[in-house]
Amino acid sequence: MARLTTFSRLLIVALILGGVYFGVTTFLPQFTGKNSDTPAGSVETNSESSENNAKVQNSDKSTWSRQPFTFTAPAPINGKLKGVVELGATGFNSFIIRVDSRKNWKLERAEFGASLVYENIATDEDIKAGLKTYIADMIAYGVGPKDIHFVVSSGAKKVDVTQKIIGVLRSMKYYVNTVTAEQEAQLALKAAMPRDFYNKSFVVDIGSGNTKVSWMSNGSPRGVETYGAKYYQNNLDDKTVYSEVKKKALAVPSGARDVCFIIGGVPFTLAKQIREGDERYTVLKAPSDYDGDGAKQVAGLNIYQAIADATGCKHFVFDWDANFTIGFLLDL
Repeated sequence: MARLTTFSRLLIVALILGGVYFGVTTFLPQFTGKNSDTPAGSVETNSESSENNAKVQNSDKSTWSRQPFTFTAPAPINGKLKGVVELGATGFNSFIIRVDSRKNWKLERAEFGASLVYENIATDEDIKAGLKTYIADMIAYGVGPKDIHFVVSSGAKKVDVTQKIIGVLRSMKYYVNTVTAEQEAQLALKAAMPRDFYNKSFVVDIGSGNTKVSWMSNGSPRGVETYGAKYYQNNLDDKTVYSEVKKKALAVPSGARDVCFIIGGVPFTLAKQIREGDERYTVLKAPSDYDGDGAKQVAGLNIYQAIADATGCKHFVFDWDANFTIGFLLDL
C-alpha cells in the first residue's frame, strides 16, 4: 500500500473528529447543554408554575425562625363585664370580656355558633332562638342587659341573608351595629395590638369574606381591605389574589413590620396545630411550612404568604383571645 501523504493523514483525522462530534451531539445532548425534550428555539422555564405557586416559591425558609413571644397582657383592675354577639361569615359568635377604665381587658368567655345563618338555611325562628340563648347566657354570667351589643361583620354584610337577620334583630328591639371593612381593621387593631407595640407592628385579620390589614399612623389606626379566605368561591385564582393582597400589604409602613399580630379563622387553624398548653400567644410557622387542609386553608395560606412576602415580616403572632368585636367593646 502506498505510503499516506501528510495531507491524507490530516484529512482522516478530521473525518474521525467530525464523526465523534456528530455522535456526541446526537446521542448525548446533555454534553452540549441541550435537552432533547425541549423544542428547537425554546427555553425551558418554570416561570408559570412559580407564579401560580407563589405562596411556596417566594418564601425563605432558611431565614424564618419562630422567635418566642413572651409578652404578657396587663390584667384589668376593677373591670366591668361587657358582652358582644357577632354575626360573622360563619354564624353567631359571642364574647364576654372584663375591661377597666384604661382599656386593659381579659376574655372571660367565648362561644362560637354554627354556620346555618351564613348558609341561608336558618329560619327567622332559628335566628331568634339562637340570639335569645346567647342573651340569656350572658345575663346569667353577670353581664348587664345594656352592656350586651350586636355587631355585623363587614364580610357577613355582603351576604343577602344578612339583611333578613338584621330585620329579625330589630323586630326584637335590639340595635344592630354594622361596620365597614376599614372600621373592622381598626377595631381588630385595638383588640390585638398591645400598646407596647404601637408603631412597630401591624395587625392582620384573615376572615372568610375579606382580609383586613391595619397599623398605627401618627397615633391613629389605619387599615386596608382585600380578599378573604373563601375567594375561591368567586372563581378567583391564587395568582390574582396573591398579587392583589401583596400590593395592599405594601402599604404597611416599613417601621411597623417587626411583628404581625394575626387573627381570623385560618390563622386559628394554623395556630391550633402548634399551640403549647393554654398560651394566649402562639407564634406561627412560615406559610410554606404548612400543608393546606381543604380549599379554605389553602386560600388562607396564599393570603398569608402574600402578606409575608410584601412586608418581609417573619414574626406572626396569633392571639387566641382577640377579635374585632372585642375592639368594638373597647371603642365604646
